[in-house]
Amino acid sequence: MQGHKTLWLPGPDHAGIATQNVVEKKLLEEGKTRQEIGRDKFIQLVWEWKEQSGNTIIHQLKQLGASCDWDRLRFTMDEGLSQAVREVFIRLYEDGLIYRGERLINWCPRCRTALSDIEVEHDPIKGKLYHIFYPVVNVPDTFLTIATTRPETLLGDTAVAVHPEDERYNRLIGQSLKLPLTNRTIPIVADPILVDREFGTGAVKITPAHDFNDFEAGLRHNLPRLPIFDSDAKLDPKGLKNADVEDEVAHHVGGKSTLEAREMIVDLLQARELLGQIETHDQAIGRCYRCKTVVEPFLSPQWFVQIQPLAQPAIEAVEKGHIRIIPEGWVNNYLGWMKNIKDWCISRQLWWGHQIPAWYCRNCLGDDHGDQFSTQSCLIPPDAKPVVAREAPEICPNCGKSELFQDPDVLDTWFSSALWPFSTLGWPKQSHDLQAFYPTSTLVTGLDILFFWVSRMIMMGLKFTGDVPFRDVYIHALVRDAEGQKMSKSKGNVIDPLTKMQEYGTDALRFTLASMASPGRDIKLAEERIEGYRNFVTKIWNAARFILLHTEGQSKILPAQKRSFADRWILARLNQVIVDSTSALEAYRFDRAASILYQFLWHEYCDWYIELVKPVLQGTDSEEARSTRHTLLESFEVIQRLLHPLMPFITEEIWQALPHQGKTIVLGPFPQQNKDWDAPDIEAAFTKLDQFVNATRTSRALLNCGPTQSLLFLGTSKNVKEFDTLKQVHLHLQHLSRGTVQLSEEGDWPSTNILRLVVGSIMVGTKIEGDIDLQNALKRINKQTQEKQKEVTRLEKRLASPDFVAKAEPEVVQDSTERLKVLKEEMALLLSSETQLQAMLGN
Repeated sequence: MQGHKTLWLPGPDHAGIATQNVVEKKLLEEGKTRQEIGRDKFIQLVWEWKEQSGNTIIHQLKQLGASCDWDRLRFTMDEGLSQAVREVFIRLYEDGLIYRGERLINWCPRCRTALSDIEVEHDPIKGKLYHIFYPVVNVPDTFLTIATTRPETLLGDTAVAVHPEDERYNRLIGQSLKLPLTNRTIPIVADPILVDREFGTGAVKITPAHDFNDFEAGLRHNLPRLPIFDSDAKLDPKGLKNADVEDEVAHHVGGKSTLEAREMIVDLLQARELLGQIETHDQAIGRCYRCKTVVEPFLSPQWFVQIQPLAQPAIEAVEKGHIRIIPEGWVNNYLGWMKNIKDWCISRQLWWGHQIPAWYCRNCLGDDHGDQFSTQSCLIPPDAKPVVAREAPEICPNCGKSELFQDPDVLDTWFSSALWPFSTLGWPKQSHDLQAFYPTSTLVTGLDILFFWVSRMIMMGLKFTGDVPFRDVYIHALVRDAEGQKMSKSKGNVIDPLTKMQEYGTDALRFTLASMASPGRDIKLAEERIEGYRNFVTKIWNAARFILLHTEGQSKILPAQKRSFADRWILARLNQVIVDSTSALEAYRFDRAASILYQFLWHEYCDWYIELVKPVLQGTDSEEARSTRHTLLESFEVIQRLLHPLMPFITEEIWQALPHQGKTIVLGPFPQQNKDWDAPDIEAAFTKLDQFVNATRTSRALLNCGPTQSLLFLGTSKNVKEFDTLKQVHLHLQHLSRGTVQLSEEGDWPSTNILRLVVGSIMVGTKIEGDIDLQNALKRINKQTQEKQKEVTRLEKRLASPDFVAKAEPEVVQDSTERLKVLKEEMALLLSSETQLQAMLGN
């Protein structure tokens, strides 16, 4: 709408783990497994499911009113995007940035696949810390006590570490320990990196095959790795044999799950008097981000991206301001993670996804495992030499035979998603779209995928295009329930946006979310808020009906200076709203933009302007009436274009009914400031009108007089210019005050029975006559005074707190300060009114 060539390119990723899980569950309902039907048939079923159900998110986006270019819809498994994925893999491999090696990885035994570090969610739990006695070899009755949360892994221990400066143990460094329940001895090593002398006993067991810190320690001390768990997270009999576990123990615990084995190991240790105290211990366990199964550190050959060379340019892009992260508070999160980043495990033991473009020769690998090589990547030796190619090779370059098979693993979904900004525009070809739209301007996303997706897009974009993928990253809030709880099906607190759209309207939901999108804060979404903004939509609709009813046939355009006071005022205010709301939108302050438009449209346009012009429109055909009709149409058409980004549906509907140019509002120009509408003198005059009318309404409220009850209001000001202003808008004062308004010097007012309210330099007097109950009025004033005093005390206490002033958002502090000022002004009016009424009652 601002005239830029703009592209919002829609499309989903293929969600490898989640999608495969859905289709596998459907197969299980039929009593089948994917292994039974084979890879090709399974992938065909996934595509069929995708065609039937996979476009749900696209339909939801359309219903929400997202103005995407739907003709350009892409999917990460499209042929073009798949070509880009393969090209990136090969180039990284050729640059030495992709490698295959045996590493300790996060393994989900339910999904049966590797997970990257950020695909593991860490849940705090109350666990236990077990103290176990390891006998020192050749030193009778001497033990080294270690503390561990996982006693079942001790069968795979290959050393115990102590701190070299720890006087309790450093004399034992270099000696050996008898590993409980096994036939092995293990060394005592010095490791100041692994050991925290203050934690547990200060002695740490090292299990390189089942703990990430231990894996690194094992590299430092050249320790063997003894995997004792299989891919189902059960104790593997073969692994137990390799670890030289006692036969009776191996028979007892073989095939058992980690928790079952833990109980058995504890019982065995206790029976041999090798178990000390058991403490309650706060710890965190890793779970699969998809299925929530406990993740196991698992030794396996996998594909990795050497990430550090890619990360450094991505760090500099943010540090040097080539990319802005909004709100800025998340910059440190991004930089902290990127500066401590580890190599990215990109292989997944799935069938749905981009199969890794690497081939192996059965002849070169040997015949030990037959066809299992092509289905179980873990059987392919870590040092096997793959053939990485853009097309499937026909013969092995090593032995010349044609017994080749492709690596069965697929790439992490985030690998292809990381290429989205340029792969969707035609890369690796230098297409017209790529040249026109890359780099993109803005990425809107959630904090939860800042590392999954955003950081990787930045790294890949810089590597393969030489430029950042986007200039701004706007991180939006997470939507929670009204109590601030994360929504989940188990809690029963999920708010379905599609249901709420049907109930309250899409525009109401969109405006609600925009109005609550304060930077750095999650949205606590309550239905009452959506319902409130539905009323706002109704207010707009009713205003449109009123305007169309009173402007039928009106089309003449008049210069702004010939318009009436009310017309010039609303255009001046609209001019400022254009400036303020545009500035807010461009700063990603959607909450401010929504608030500015809401306050203006509801309170200034509907409550004030439409009320001001109603008398002019009552059946007359004067020049002022014609001017007002035009101003109504002109201003309301501009308002629809201002509101359109937030409320696309009602604004299009109303805009089509108003005089307009063009076929659709979305192609209309976004409003710009019009200098001809500036009228600071008119705005100043309206402020006085506002003060006077609000004083009359306050008087009615204090005296409990309804809007239909006839009252006499007296008005004056010691400021001559303001007094002249009141005279100029006298008819408006009378209409809006719903009474008789007399303007005169205070000396000309009656000397008794006048309730005087002072607002600034304006004084408004209300004639007390008839059946007005002063005693009840005094009670109401007392009650209001007490209520306002409580709020004044609360705000003064808040603003006096250094913590509040230092930690709260500046606008929150400003809002509290302004609210306190208004309250004190209201208190002054109430106290003045109380004094006057007491005098009238003779108290």
